[in-house]
Amino acid sequence: MRRGGGGGGMWNIALDEDDKLDAKEARRVVKRAGRMLGPYRGAVILTGVVMVLYTLAILGGPLFVRYGIDHGVRAHSMRNLTYAVVGYGIVAIAALVLSRSQILLVTKIGESFLRDMRLRVFGHLLGQPMAFYDREQTGKLVSRMTSDIDSLQEVVQQGLVMFMTNGLLLVFTVVLLVGISPVLAAVCLVALPIVIVASIKFRRTSNKAYLEVRDRIGQTLATLQEGIAGVRVIQAFGQQENQIDRFRRYNTAQLDANLWATKVSAWYFPVVEFAGVATTAAVVGIGGLLVHNKMVTIGTITLFVLSLANLFEPVQQLSQLFNTLQSAGAALNKLFGLLDTKSELAEKPGAVDLPSHGEIEVDRVTFTYNGRDVVLRDVSLTIHDGERVAFVGPTGAGKSTLAKLVARLYDPTEGAIRMGGIDLRDATLSSLRERICVVPQEGFLFYGTIADNVRIGRQGATDDDVVAALKLIGVYEHFAHLPDGLATEVQERGSRLSAGERQLVSLARAALANPDVLVLDEATSNLDPGTESEVEHALTALMEGRTVIVIAHRLSTAERADRVAVVDAGGILELGRHDELVALGGRYAALFASWSGGLATAS
Repeated sequence: MRRGGGGGGMWNIALDEDDKLDAKEARRVVKRAGRMLGPYRGAVILTGVVMVLYTLAILGGPLFVRYGIDHGVRAHSMRNLTYAVVGYGIVAIAALVLSRSQILLVTKIGESFLRDMRLRVFGHLLGQPMAFYDREQTGKLVSRMTSDIDSLQEVVQQGLVMFMTNGLLLVFTVVLLVGISPVLAAVCLVALPIVIVASIKFRRTSNKAYLEVRDRIGQTLATLQEGIAGVRVIQAFGQQENQIDRFRRYNTAQLDANLWATKVSAWYFPVVEFAGVATTAAVVGIGGLLVHNKMVTIGTITLFVLSLANLFEPVQQLSQLFNTLQSAGAALNKLFGLLDTKSELAEKPGAVDLPSHGEIEVDRVTFTYNGRDVVLRDVSLTIHDGERVAFVGPTGAGKSTLAKLVARLYDPTEGAIRMGGIDLRDATLSSLRERICVVPQEGFLFYGTIADNVRIGRQGATDDDVVAALKLIGVYEHFAHLPDGLATEVQERGSRLSAGERQLVSLARAALANPDVLVLDEATSNLDPGTESEVEHALTALMEGRTVIVIAHRLSTAERADRVAVVDAGGILELGRHDELVALGGRYAALFASWSGGLATAS
């Protein structure tokens, strides 16, 4: 029973040196992946059994042919020949069923593993603090969930089955042939080292060739994209010919790379084919002498000829699968590395709930994003329960950073921030998010309905809760009068709504959360006059009865606050009521005069 071969073009994966794992790393990745497969242990065992049975069925075909020739044809026994034919048919059908079963089983286990991995990685990413996203590139993180998962999926769908079955078939075939005739087995195995050496050389050379092809394709596509994007400039300066020449050079380089990759395959596959043909000839020739000397039977020679494919094809396919498995191992290693990233804001053992009310105390806080450049230095501030404090200052002064520290989106490098006497680092994360809510400058909406986006404010909120939150800030009628009401689809990033409407949904979300402390990044700074007043009314209702920290871009907001903190040069330079700071004639007075003058000029 001969299996179908193949050129294996689908496994031509280029592997960078950085992606190659050493033996120790590979063992660690395999062991950890094995632990993750724990919930599927029963299915894994069943799959292993099916793979062994499939291999035995493949080997059973030549055995029945041998029996049919020796005990049926040569013995002129129709009964034995019938047994051989029926037996061959049974193992052929069994091999077909088992082949399909092992593919389905491996795919189900593998896809379930990938589903679990996606969930773990996504949940892990959402649990990381803002400092993590300051360090990591978004594209790199997305690639973990796309290209790395794709590498694993390619192995799951076909590569793993081929690797396991080819490995089992190679080992079982060698054992079978040696057991039947050590002399003929030695003849078969003479060429095997040559094929193995050629396969190793092919793997190394082909990887270089496919890396070159990948790089050349990237250059060609980049030139094409750049040419199309900059076509106006190219035409304006009459640079068509130069750009075509440039594209021609990269296109020719891609052709040369493809031809090199083809040449690599062109010498390797004939070597494997020749090894198979030469070994077949040797088996027939030497086997004929052994038959003549009555050392083996004609059926045995036939079995060896039919089994040769089970020796050379596995070596060939394993060689081509090597880079695919290495790529999958590298992808798993990167994903495990991401999962091993510790959150700097992880909840401490024995954490306690924050009180519902209490002063916020910023105690000698120093902060740096990168460990070198100090953004805030030795800042101290007490915000009383129910007080509204506005942070003002130039761009980059540190006011947003100070507000983020109060919300524990970051932890201070030195010092502490407390609420009701409890250090935020000692508080449970659930109580922290219940007590302190951040409303960003621009309302971010997720794909879904208006009600879905408001409901993000509190897990398990009912439709009545959503309506109550909208009514609390006085915007229920605004959304209820839309054609689909609260069931209106906002589309991606809320593109179906105006900027003001997106901000109203964001404020309703905060109202549903019902926090004790609000941190507001001036919610009206980027709105048009038509929606600004509505957002202002909603903000007023939302702030009622809460401690509020406002990052004030407009000093009219600071004017309405209980106190104003002027943040600049890494510290709080001035602190007091609006009228006190204006009368003081210092930094805030200058800022307010400049802002007031700008309004007068604009009017």
